[in-house]
Amino acid sequence: MKKIFGIFVIALVSVTLVFAGGKKEQSKVLTVGATPEPHAALLNLIVEDLAKEGITLKIIEFTDYVTPNDAVESGQIDANFFQHVPYQDTFNKEKGYHLVSAAGIHVEPLAVYSSKITKLSDLPNGATVAIPNDPTNEGRALLLLQSAGLITLKKDAGLTAIPLDIVENKKNLKFREIEAASLPRVLGDVDAAVINGNYALPAGLSAAKDGLFIEGKDSPYVNIVTVKAGNENNPRILALVKALKSQKIKDYIIQKYPDGDVVPVF
Repeated sequence: MKKIFGIFVIALVSVTLVFAGGKKEQSKVLTVGATPEPHAALLNLIVEDLAKEGITLKIIEFTDYVTPNDAVESGQIDANFFQHVPYQDTFNKEKGYHLVSAAGIHVEPLAVYSSKITKLSDLPNGATVAIPNDPTNEGRALLLLQSAGLITLKKDAGLTAIPLDIVENKKNLKFREIEAASLPRVLGDVDAAVINGNYALPAGLSAAKDGLFIEGKDSPYVNIVTVKAGNENNPRILALVKALKSQKIKDYIIQKYPDGDVVPVF
């Protein structure tokens, strides 16, 4: 926590208003929080592009889903890049925040992984399945398991589904609700786990190659650039979005993830 706070202090100093010729003008520093892969990797590709426009891009890496939203809401950073709209909206509702999407960039298909079986049909009766414990991603995981034919949810469960909403569980699956970032680390301790792409990729897991069941490429869970309401049209944010939606980024995604672990939406 001390280290993160220190980074925030530096970031805040960097983005304070400076004076030139007695007039106040906004700093050209843009501070963006992101999870490491693919988000921070994509941001690092556009550092020089933004520099050509006089914008210094500062990237702060996070390994959780809460701190980067707190930082945007409080103004400690200008934007973050890690989440999808359903998660952002749920976060706003629960915390009373004012976060909005500046743009959608890509989709990371959710998948079921296992180190014990090679086919989902081999999942034993009474198996333990780990799922994300955060709002919307938990529901998203359960909807994926429903699509795989493993469970049936209440008709009105939707994106906020939880295990208590399961009305049919043919294999008597047991669920462990775990922080999304920790799911790759517990994979060996459970029979299967539903893992988000931005945590699966750094752990060396490929949805296309290792996933036992994968979310469709038409997923509505597009990863977005998030800002505080009112900052959507800030010139620095517009420049950031333009750079992330460039052909350079699209080509990189397609070449880096040819099997569809990350899919551009622009």
